Amino acid sequence: MRNYLKLLHIEIHRFRSILFVLMGLTALVQICAIAFSTIGEINERNAYFQQTGKPAETFFAAMSFTRMVQNTQFWFAVPVGLSIAVLVIYAFLIWYRDWFGRSTFAFRLLALPSERRNVYFAKLTAILTFIFAMLGFQLLLMPICRAVFTMIAPADQIQPSFIADAIFANQAFKILLPRSFGEFFANYGLGIIALLILFASILLERSYRWLGIALGLAYAGLCAALMFFPPLALGAEYSVGYLYTEEIYAIQIAIDLLIAIVSVWLGLYLLKKKVSV
Repeated sequence: MRNYLKLLHIEIHRFRSILFVLMGLTALVQICAIAFSTIGEINERNAYFQQTGKPAETFFAAMSFTRMVQNTQFWFAVPVGLSIAVLVIYAFLIWYRDWFGRSTFAFRLLALPSERRNVYFAKLTAILTFIFAMLGFQLLLMPICRAVFTMIAPADQIQPSFIADAIFANQAFKILLPRSFGEFFANYGLGIIALLILFASILLERSYRWLGIALGLAYAGLCAALMFFPPLALGAEYSVGYLYTEEIYAIQIAIDLLIAIVSVWLGLYLLKKKVSV
């Protein structure tokens, strides 16, 4: 456990600067989006009053944080999408930088007097830590954005709204922060399985080099087919099928769990028996 924690600390330490940059960029873009959108609507309300002499409430809907988030969906989605892209790229780099970096870190890493599975689980845990750190930061950022909105908007024109409503007003957040635990488990469960498949594919390439590229792509393709084809084949998209919807979901969950177990086993086996510097 001590060796695992040391390796995990190393992996987190190597990415911490990029993670903080992503957090800072996310905060800057989203806070500015809320501030500029709120100021823009206030200016429109003032212009309407000056032109017509009528209160803005006769033409404009009440200002709410939920509507501001809905109006700035693009600027909320940009840093989120960028963060996802960076994390996906780093899921590759977390392995390849050990081989292609400036020092022979892979040699030292694999020569450590400890189980190689610690290397695997440290890298896996690090990626998951980065994902949920960004997710938690996004949740913490929403009250800050609402506070910025409240400070700028006139108090007598604000319609109260909940942060949960603002989250679900944004299409990107509907996937990242679903309402139900079942959807959350499904979304992130599939993401974790995809990460396990990616790790297995990378270790296939590291084990067999040029042949490993073909083996890795074939393994990833087979897993993707097993994850997405059975529900369609069993009639999950139709109201009338061979099986009940619950039965189809149970079969799919069993297949996904099997893929996850096989991917972890394959990755650990390759790292222990096949991977060399």
